Amino acid sequence: MSDDGAIKIVAENRKARHDYSILETFEAGLVLTGSEVKSIRAGQVQLKDSHVSFQRDEMYLLSAHISEYKSSSYNNHAPERKRKLLMHAHEISKLSSKVQEKGLAIVPLKLYFKKGIAKVQLALVKGKKQHDKRESIKSRDVKRQLDQRLRRN
Repeated sequence: MSDDGAIKIVAENRKARHDYSILETFEAGLVLTGSEVKSIRAGQVQLKDSHVSFQRDEMYLLSAHISEYKSSSYNNHAPERKRKLLMHAHEISKLSSKVQEKGLAIVPLKLYFKKGIAKVQLALVKGKKQHDKRESIKSRDVKRQLDQRLRRN
């Protein structure tokens, strides 16, 4: 059996689901160096506080921390450099216009390998207010208690 379509999740941004309301998700490729790919395969990635910015007609992933690869030589990468995201031009322009006009943001949710290629799942998000965060915590706790009672009975 081959797992050609298998997805291996390397990193998740759980804080994004807590801080933002997710409106839409997208998949994008990343432009990486060899040492970055090896670091990602080793799981040395942190997506917390990372975000996407637009420059001209291109998208870049900022503040994503990919640790230096230990076995790499002088040719290592900078851990928090900006990384170009690969998407179709019409998708980039659509996202750019949504972010500019509605005050939304784009954050990465997951970094994973799909068919051996590094991909990032992006989300178009809107910031949650403090009372919205408390409400989601309450509903999660209520759901957890219900599940526990159902398992006991």
